[in-house]
Amino acid sequence: MNTAVILAGGRGTRLAPYTAVFPKPLVPIGNYPVVEILVRQLYAAGFQRLVFATGHLSELLRAYFHQHPLIKRGVEFCWVREDEPLGTAAPLGLVKDFPGNALVLNGDLFTTMDFSAFFRGHVESGCALTVAAHSRNVSLNLGVLSREGDRVTGYHEKPSYTFDVSMGIYGVSKRVLNHIPGESRMDFPELVTRLLERGETVRCVDPDCHWLDIGNPDDYAAAQEEFEKRASLYMPED
Repeated sequence: MNTAVILAGGRGTRLAPYTAVFPKPLVPIGNYPVVEILVRQLYAAGFQRLVFATGHLSELLRAYFHQHPLIKRGVEFCWVREDEPLGTAAPLGLVKDFPGNALVLNGDLFTTMDFSAFFRGHVESGCALTVAAHSRNVSLNLGVLSREGDRVTGYHEKPSYTFDVSMGIYGVSKRVLNHIPGESRMDFPELVTRLLERGETVRCVDPDCHWLDIGNPDDYAAAQEEFEKRASLYMPED
């Protein structure tokens, strides 16, 4: 049974005031909470065990999925709750019966990614961790100076830079848990650094898909527009 761990414990401060009264995964995209879209995608991709790592307003999330239709289709909904904020990586240590490999992902993702292909590639690689990456362009509305001491060596007006950023989607081997301290906060950047320092292989792939981080207000607005135009790309057929 393929397992997906959905990280849903954050406070979503960048989307305030929406997240003052409900957890960020319940923020709507069209007529659906974003996590509902995600859960349907995971089911269509063959994930039958969904583990929610919760914290802030977790009771609302549990109430939403209490009698979800996928339960009758054999999907197992499991819950772990952090008493204090543990970051994005440390909650994995709370998951009971962590499988040999699991898909781990943020609960507010908006993407057309093929989760099945990504997870299969991770398992076949045998590596400790696989990170899904997306190319992101960042523009500065300022003039940027290059300098050596008090001497200007260049001046670039409103430059743009391209970075490979994490999509918040990971393939995680069970042995990664050996590098996560119990009950101590750890985010994925720190976990990746620790794995590399200890000689583990961290793999990076670039899936061909649409992706937005809806924790960013501008991307949230773009996601609403995208879903209105192409909802069928995101909602698997029932």
